Amino acid sequence: MEQDRSRESPSREGASLPGERPSSALGQSFAQILHRLTSQESRRGKDKGAAIQDLSALIEAAECDQFFEGSGTSLRGMPEMLGQVAKALEKYAAPPKEQEGRGHGYSEVAEKAAAVGLLFLKLLGKIAAAKNSLVCPTWKTGLRDLAGTVYIFAVTHSLEQPWTNLGSRDVAGEVLALLLQVTEHGSVAGFLRGESEDEKGRFILIMELLKPDLNKESWKNNPATKHVFSWTLQQVTRPWLNQHLERILPPSLLISDDYQTENKILGVQCLHHIVLNVPAADLLQYNRAQVLYHALFNHLYMPEHQLTQAVLSCLLDLFPVLEKGLHWKGGAARATTHCDEVLQLILTHMEPEHRLLLRRTYARNLPVFVRRQVYEPQVWPHSSSLSPWCQVFSFLSRLGILTVRHLKRLERVIIGYLEVYDGPEEEARLKILETLKLLMQYAWPRVSCRLVVLLKALLKLICDVARDPNLTPEPVKSTLLEETTDCLILLDHCCQGQVKGLLVKILQSCEDAKVVDCMRKVQQGSKGTPCDGT
Repeated sequence: MEQDRSRESPSREGASLPGERPSSALGQSFAQILHRLTSQESRRGKDKGAAIQDLSALIEAAECDQFFEGSGTSLRGMPEMLGQVAKALEKYAAPPKEQEGRGHGYSEVAEKAAAVGLLFLKLLGKIAAAKNSLVCPTWKTGLRDLAGTVYIFAVTHSLEQPWTNLGSRDVAGEVLALLLQVTEHGSVAGFLRGESEDEKGRFILIMELLKPDLNKESWKNNPATKHVFSWTLQQVTRPWLNQHLERILPPSLLISDDYQTENKILGVQCLHHIVLNVPAADLLQYNRAQVLYHALFNHLYMPEHQLTQAVLSCLLDLFPVLEKGLHWKGGAARATTHCDEVLQLILTHMEPEHRLLLRRTYARNLPVFVRRQVYEPQVWPHSSSLSPWCQVFSFLSRLGILTVRHLKRLERVIIGYLEVYDGPEEEARLKILETLKLLMQYAWPRVSCRLVVLLKALLKLICDVARDPNLTPEPVKSTLLEETTDCLILLDHCCQGQVKGLLVKILQSCEDAKVVDCMRKVQQGSKGTPCDGT
């Protein structure tokens, strides 16, 4: 019988061998329950449910000092046994693979999670009592083997996911709150990174516990693992995150490289958090920034608007890192940048695109590529204790006047998008008008030769909006007419007043009050330089 038991106990749970069990009666009872939880025979039976009930009664009946027996002398004391039981409970309540957990399977997970959560509340309550008692000075030792697993359980079942319901989320939230209280942390971020310089925090512990389930072969075995990793990662910010870069970058790249769009988006969000919270020097080291760029760039070929938005947001924050070491020497043409490459691909996709959601996504990000961004010097929090490369120095990013390289294609995209109705909010056309204004400000010497084409497109837009009977709300119409009028005024500045002369006949013959009002605003527009310091 003993041979059968030792053969049936999986090594992952770390069940104790007979000669290594704790000597106390409570330890023996926990070892028996651990065997029942990890036994292959009871995997599909009701024995695990009965083991949960027996464990609950055992925890209630035990005194707080009994949970920490053997922590200073025995290799297999009660604290380590508690850790093994906690791992078994967390695995018992873990959701199955996605293809196995649809329908009834996920409802069972929520029930199991609620039962396990109540157990963890009782166990943490005993540790809280030991913490306040002078009889149990070793309570921190017991918590060390328990905290990481309890945290993973709480995050797994507190997020709104298919395997959770309102009851399981409430219990998991209580478990997380009590864990923070027992560990004396005011927030999850403090629990992970440490509240002081002397405290290491438990981020490394959590990552080590997740590591076996975050490799290429195993990361889809538990659908919760990727969400726990992502949520935990985003709780730690600069300047604490860079020391964990080797642990967090490979899983983020792995998740983003999946064939499922939702996993791609989740991975890109993890990469974006890394870009925002890791120093540029660390990202440039070992060519990491280039690896990130190529991984993100390949996602732009996927026609998914949510993924495209996530990728473009990340790339726009990655460009300053990639371009930090680039310095233009006067007298030679400026080298093309990663921003040029991405904009060229976006414009290629924008021209034939007919899906409204993707059109809006592209148009929403187009002004950001054109607008010049100045990054001022700033120092990260607590940077006095860090090395000098943690400071971000002032430099220019985005294209600005360099958009002249893409002017022909930008012109075709702008005219094409202004002609198409975009729905009641008119987000795409408003963003295209914003792009046109920026383009005329930065590249105004190249605008006069495009006067006729741009003037026709803007006048047609004004007429379409003014005569639109019902489709567009009045506030949106007013905004569209105002933005188009501003573009006409800028166009007139770029062309030395030629627009005003061409609009005289329209004022004399047009009977539409809205169109006439726009023309008069253009005529009254003050002359000036379209852009300062381009």
